Amino acid sequence: MADHYHLVGMAGVGMSALAQVLHDAGFRVSGSDRFADQGQPPEVLAQLVRSGVALVPQDGSGIGPDTRAVVVSTAIEPDNPDQAAAAGAGVPIVHRAAVLASLATGHRTVAVTGTCGKSTVTGMIGWLMQAAGMDPVVVNGAPVVNWMGGDRIGSVRWGRSDWWVLEADESDRSVLNFHPDWAVITNASKDHFSQAETEVLFAQFRGQVRQDVISGLPGEGVLDGLNVSLEPGGGVFELDGVPYRLAVPGRHNLENAALAIVLCRRVGCRVSVLQDALPAFRGIHRRLETVGTGGGVTVVDDYAHNPAKIRASWSALEPYYRRIHAVWRPHGFGPLRSMRHELEQTWRALVGQRHRLAVMPVFDAGGTADRTVKAESLVEPLSESGVSAAVVAPEQVEDWCLSEAGAGDVVLIMGARDPDLPRLARRILARLGS
Repeated sequence: MADHYHLVGMAGVGMSALAQVLHDAGFRVSGSDRFADQGQPPEVLAQLVRSGVALVPQDGSGIGPDTRAVVVSTAIEPDNPDQAAAAGAGVPIVHRAAVLASLATGHRTVAVTGTCGKSTVTGMIGWLMQAAGMDPVVVNGAPVVNWMGGDRIGSVRWGRSDWWVLEADESDRSVLNFHPDWAVITNASKDHFSQAETEVLFAQFRGQVRQDVISGLPGEGVLDGLNVSLEPGGGVFELDGVPYRLAVPGRHNLENAALAIVLCRRVGCRVSVLQDALPAFRGIHRRLETVGTGGGVTVVDDYAHNPAKIRASWSALEPYYRRIHAVWRPHGFGPLRSMRHELEQTWRALVGQRHRLAVMPVFDAGGTADRTVKAESLVEPLSESGVSAAVVAPEQVEDWCLSEAGAGDVVLIMGARDPDLPRLARRILARLGS
């Protein structure tokens, strides 16, 4: 019988991808998630079950005598029932990144990290290498739209070659589990750590790369002076005099594509193949994903949860719409507390009186947290200074969007962690079209 891995919190973006790739690699996989126990299972769990992964209650019953390891992420509390059962049974408890790094050991590995753009660059590299006939395994932090559908989650592509392309998360320092042949560092800014701490972390990771690092950091060549031309829904950029076209909006995505192209050229992909394949890349789920248009109003779903990502998404949309009706949900109490000042500055500069901002209550994932910071602490100084901003309860968001959105406007749903945000975007679209 194949070795058994049990994953705690399997609906998470990183855990669901690991569940899929472990199953693809021939292991027996089970997992639990509190959303399922609460009767709110995300679609990703249904997809994993259809592909052969077992979903069990988060009560320790998923751990048995043949369990090789219980896999956790940094988000899992120490008193979680599955983790407690594993400790009681003497079953190893292993971090998600360590398992993924172990799977990739012995293969030619590309790891992508950075504060912003990791998932997009990872997906682009996987898509381009697939087009070049390199048949890579790809394990991403978000679904690639081209690979979504059916019983498989779009964040994993199973290939038969020796190439593995991985997203390596910096948020909990687990990027240091990886010792890849090649790496991309997209950028470095304050998010989970200070600017200085982030730069030190990436410098340490750089020292673990065996061959070469493609860097998007200022002064390191790839993005300095990049010639780009923005268009509605995409744009064109040049590298070494060669034009490449992308059908995904935003300057930041053209920069992401440039990093992906440079990496792919370094590992042997032909320029002509890359030129043909890049325009067919349809983007990443919940990264400026156009859900649809109803009544002349476009609905866009986006993962932006820190100031840099919010600014990038906003700048990609603002030139093409009359007015932006933004709905943003802080993804945690700690992040809101640590970034509140910069978030206030960001929203004040972007929204003003022309656009509108609805801030939903902080998403509460449970566990231990200091819940003293509230959405109101961000919104009150904004509204007092004349910014069109309000705290809006989840059950009132749809009406808030519909109350003023008109032809030529865009409704922009933003935030991480909350599994209902993509569904919210689709509910709003349905009402716009009714």
